[in-house]
Amino acid sequence: MKKLLVCLMILFGFNSAYLPQFDDAAYAQQKPTPPYAKWSKVAMDKTKEKYPNAQIVDYLYVGRKNGDRTSTEKFKLWLKENQKEFGVYVDIEFIKETEQVVNVTYTETAS
Repeated sequence: MKKLLVCLMILFGFNSAYLPQFDDAAYAQQKPTPPYAKWSKVAMDKTKEKYPNAQIVDYLYVGRKNGDRTSTEKFKLWLKENQKEFGVYVDIEFIKETEQVVNVTYTETAS
């Protein structure tokens, strides 16, 4: 049977172009963009400004604190600078209606 299949493939000029092309990316499940994604970028950009010689190793979204007029997005970033690794909590307070940043605070931690 295998020989017959090979003969048919040769006879009809079969090549891989006839096989359906599966692009893994096309079939990967697309996850929705989380609502804090914009604020993640702000947190990283502001942290790079405050710690220009440090490399951001990782980050974690901690959560949101809602107020009457403002909300605060909270993140923890891990930085590495001159063989020293440390954590920084970054809180971004913004006006809910306009999403204008009011205040950014940084709190360093040992890890």
